[in-house]
Amino acid sequence: MEHKYRRIAVLTSGGDAPGMNAAIRAVVRTAYANGIATLGVKRGYNGLINNDMHELTVSDVTGLTGMGGTVLFTARSEEFQTDAGLSRAVKSCEYMGIDAVVVIGGDGSFRGALDLSRYGIPTIGIPGTIDNDISCTNYTIGFDTAANTAIDAIDKLRDTMQSHERCSVVEVMGRKAGHLAVYVGIATGAIAILVPERPYDIETDIIEKIQNGKMHGRTHNIVIVAEGVGMCRELAQEIEAKTRMETRETILGHIQRGGKPNARDRVTASRLGRHAVEVLVSGRVNRVVGIQEGDMRDYDIAEALDMEKGLQETMYETSRILSLSD
Repeated sequence: MEHKYRRIAVLTSGGDAPGMNAAIRAVVRTAYANGIATLGVKRGYNGLINNDMHELTVSDVTGLTGMGGTVLFTARSEEFQTDAGLSRAVKSCEYMGIDAVVVIGGDGSFRGALDLSRYGIPTIGIPGTIDNDISCTNYTIGFDTAANTAIDAIDKLRDTMQSHERCSVVEVMGRKAGHLAVYVGIATGAIAILVPERPYDIETDIIEKIQNGKMHGRTHNIVIVAEGVGMCRELAQEIEAKTRMETRETILGHIQRGGKPNARDRVTASRLGRHAVEVLVSGRVNRVVGIQEGDMRDYDIAEALDMEKGLQETMYETSRILSLSD
């Protein structure tokens, strides 16, 4: 059956994630292969409100696969969350002849896509966030690159911690989810991993482990803290006061969002971008695409937003067991 789409739009919204450009490229080229033109919307939903968009050709997206950031820029739009802003965005879509909008981002971006769909604009969401907290997919664009960026930084930090016999408290991103912290903590051999989803006791979870490690000759320690837990400096001061081990805090910050996407993120973004357009062509709309056990899936946006993605218990238990002191 012939599809009804002649022109679609693609935008990136919320925090940037390595691999977003690869997803944009995949959307444009898959659309072209199906006889569909693509408009690139600049600065997320602000671009829809202000009609800030231009057509993207196949040659326009050449070479994007390995580029970090997003060539369409990204932003969070407070205006879009108002009735007036949403109405302006819908009118822009109608004026430009946009038949559907592909949104690359996280939960907040998908809520915007859901709002558009309720005004009659078909939408498809592609999960792009370094937090890996989208419930309908095992993996989100940007997570693996961000994790490897953090791991590389912590490996370098470990060298100086070992040289000075220090403890290092390192904050990684993750305001509401600790997936990145757990993954990075396991990979770097952290003595403790603090995440928003789990309460912690500084005495049993950190101090006792450091003291036991000292008795067995351990000279340095790494503590990983998710951004949502916070209080990195205060925690470092308390650890130093109670263990008498010199302790420093390090906040990795937005360095985790930057850099060229690695192979996994490039391939994942390319697969998700292609699948997003093919879902549209098949006649399914207002969906979020994802990967489950290596296979492409798609879910109703409202259903996807209602899902909750807790910490993977086996991962968290692995981190707990392996952090036992020598």
